[in-house]
Amino acid sequence: GLAYIQGMQDAGVMAVGKHFPGHGDTDADSHLTLPVINHDYERLNDLEFYPFKVAFKNDLMGVMAAHLHIPALDDTENLAVSLSKKVTTDLLRDTLGFKGLVFSDALNMKGVSNFYDPGEVDKVVFLAGNDILLFSEDIPRGISLIMQAVENGEITEEYIEERLRKVLAYKYELNIQ
Repeated sequence: GLAYIQGMQDAGVMAVGKHFPGHGDTDADSHLTLPVINHDYERLNDLEFYPFKVAFKNDLMGVMAAHLHIPALDDTENLAVSLSKKVTTDLLRDTLGFKGLVFSDALNMKGVSNFYDPGEVDKVVFLAGNDILLFSEDIPRGISLIMQAVENGEITEEYIEERLRKVLAYKYELNIQ
């Protein structure tokens, strides 16, 4: 896996590990519903996080956050970890030290779209710490809600600028116009 990641990135293609924090132990499809993983933190840290930790130490550029509900990480009812600041920012970035781009999984998937109106989920996932939002169901409304959040102080301009600088830095590194 590490050789594949390095080969892609050496060739100018961003490797994106998915689905953080681990989607292998589910009995439901997040395209259709919100899967629940009931493992404790110790199990998650020892098993599910392991490949991500190794990849992060070896300069993985991107990671995709999963549409899974994991009460041991955030027990907010019906909240996917992809929409959780506790997971996407506090755990992924601060605790595990991931410095790359965080991609949301598709925002039109039922694992999140069953609980938020189109466009509303865009603001929630952006506030959680995702840098790139995929498959919005209502881009104009999402932009409008994010702009309103900036205007009312819920999101700072520095937060927006930080995300923009990261995206532009990776585009430059990968020679993307």
